[in-house]
Amino acid sequence: MPRTDVILYRELDGSVPLLDWLDLIPEKIRIRCVGLIELLAERGYELRRPLCDYLDNGVYELRARGGNVHYRVLYAFVGPNIVLLSHGCTKEKRVARKDIDRAVLNLERYHQDPEGHTHKE
Repeated sequence: MPRTDVILYRELDGSVPLLDWLDLIPEKIRIRCVGLIELLAERGYELRRPLCDYLDNGVYELRARGGNVHYRVLYAFVGPNIVLLSHGCTKEKRVARKDIDRAVLNLERYHQDPEGHTHKE
């Protein structure tokens, strides 16, 4: 399987929700999330539970845990080997509907203006 390109969603004001969220979580979990993103880049659609799961409306989650806290990175495939990382969140039982809706909205915005919503590192 070819490597999957990973794109970070960027707001029009230049902020990158995923990077902002990663700065707020504990370093140990941040390292774990980055490792999951690297696995996603290597395996793409082949990555499965318990590392990731499908949520709804084309949105998937990368799954990390620290103690009793569940950390999630929400993403969607925007091409055969291209994934858009929307943002991160924490959850208790389920990922909140508002977080899924936010990822769907970010995906729609990306499709309308890929260049404007792609983070350049």
